[in-house]
Amino acid sequence: MIQSIDRAARILRLLQGARRLGISELAAALALPPSTVHGLVKSLQEHGFVAQEARGTRYVLGPALLTLSNVYLDTLDVRSRSLRRMHDLSHRTGLASRLGVAHHGDVLVIHHDRRPDGTEQMPETGITLPAHASALGKVLLAYDAALRDEVLAHELADLTGDTVTDPAALHAQLARVRERALATEDEEAVIGDASVAAPVVGEDGTVVAALGVVLPAPASAAGAGVVKELRDAAQAISRDLGAPGWPPRPT
Repeated sequence: MIQSIDRAARILRLLQGARRLGISELAAALALPPSTVHGLVKSLQEHGFVAQEARGTRYVLGPALLTLSNVYLDTLDVRSRSLRRMHDLSHRTGLASRLGVAHHGDVLVIHHDRRPDGTEQMPETGITLPAHASALGKVLLAYDAALRDEVLAHELADLTGDTVTDPAALHAQLARVRERALATEDEEAVIGDASVAAPVVGEDGTVVAALGVVLPAPASAAGAGVVKELRDAAQAISRDLGAPGWPPRPT
């Protein structure tokens, strides 16, 4: 591993989630001398990966990362083939829809279609969700043994008091996800929010993504109609990707 690249990547990770940190804070988090961190930050700033506050000494993620992330998203076949289906899903259900893939033990939202009610909503494309505390994540965990091992190798964070943190309880939930090809989450990541998700299958028959809708808790409020629309959309996207069948076979 190249040390300077590793350190730069760690700086970018520390600045995730719109965090604003100064050199001393970054240095403390990295256990490095401030002079070393200052040099790394200035190099990242030159390339647009980090930006300094207009009136202050703290740093944030820079605009060059947005360009790179958009290029990455544009290369994802599952995303491009999901856009129209997700737009229809949101309009049919009146709910926001999300498409997520596994990313370093979490779920990366690669597309977000907002609720069609005209209200102001935060864009969610690019955010990460905890795999064990989201319906998208539970779908991905249910069908990916390697991801399960990665997530369960660490203590499961209790985010709201309703988060499932017992590995045995989570395993039981994932078994039900495989039986139903459907996952639910009730206020496990955000108080007041629930979600329902279904698997998206690629041409090799494996689950490549999860498609979900977000609604006010409880998840049972989604109703049979919303669940049918969600499952139909997940199946249609899978068919567009060349999947040999849907739902996926439990592994």
